[in-house]
Amino acid sequence: MIETLAVVGATGAVGRIILQLLAERQFPAKNIKLLASARSAGRTVDFGGTPLTVEEMTPDAFTGVTVAIGSTPDEVALEFVPWAVEKGAIVVDESAAYRMDPSVPLVIPEVNPDAIRDHKGIIASPNCSTTQMVMALKPLHDAAGVRRVVASTYQAVSGAGLSASDELRGGMRGLLGDEPEPRQIFPHPIAANLIPQIGSLRDGGSTSEEMKMVLETRKILGDPSIGLCVTCVRVPVFNGHSESLLVETEKKLTADEARKLLSAAPGVVVVDDLANGVYPTPRAATGRDEVFVGRIREDQSSPTGISMWCVSDNLRKGAATNAVQIAEVLAR
Repeated sequence: MIETLAVVGATGAVGRIILQLLAERQFPAKNIKLLASARSAGRTVDFGGTPLTVEEMTPDAFTGVTVAIGSTPDEVALEFVPWAVEKGAIVVDESAAYRMDPSVPLVIPEVNPDAIRDHKGIIASPNCSTTQMVMALKPLHDAAGVRRVVASTYQAVSGAGLSASDELRGGMRGLLGDEPEPRQIFPHPIAANLIPQIGSLRDGGSTSEEMKMVLETRKILGDPSIGLCVTCVRVPVFNGHSESLLVETEKKLTADEARKLLSAAPGVVVVDDLANGVYPTPRAATGRDEVFVGRIREDQSSPTGISMWCVSDNLRKGAATNAVQIAEVLAR
């Protein structure tokens, strides 16, 4: 039993889901503390039928906190995490601020739970797109050794925050009504459109989102030799990220072998019956905590290639659920 669990960023999109999950899963904590910016302090948030008041995030607010789950922008994490650790808390951080720090374990509980033991006060939760991809890669890597991955993502606007969802909603109304489309979050109109840029430009022509998937995957799987080519695309879908994956392994796997491995993997659900139009979709995955995989087939252009389609709720397993699962391991 944890004495006090703090949720930092409790009023955000992911923070709200974290609270919902903590209540639903009956997280073993005597006290739940909600922290956010001064702007949100004083607001009341429902926690399993009990109203909790949001407190301002200050150094003293972490006094007595055992575990803190943070869902904040990177710059906020860089500010509050040292405060929490100094007060003796273990921080499960959702931001990208500490993911590639060699001293910070980057954890998906179904993939590398033992890494949690190596923490020095901070445990990082991966990027949402990385999480679902690595969940699908892990059983194949264990069985046959993943050598190369070509990934194309189709990422929902909810990954860019509540305002991004509002922009898509307003853009759809504007487009259909032949009116101006609001645009503050995305560099181009998102309604009825695809934007092949998520994040900022990096050396070599990749974006920051694409490089997160490359570097985080190697760290989580503990194999820096895995080759990855990633293209991240924002799509006009409200929630649920989708990925097209081509996975090349050292040892050849048949489609049936890959299907059996994935079916047995914790947290992965195979939905794969193309003849009857059965495969994962983001609408079907929304509100679920699993990673769904379908369209599993051998790549005819590669002697050891397996192609598949991977879908998950980016706000749940891609963010909130993964962090809560890490905190549950700490509680045990």
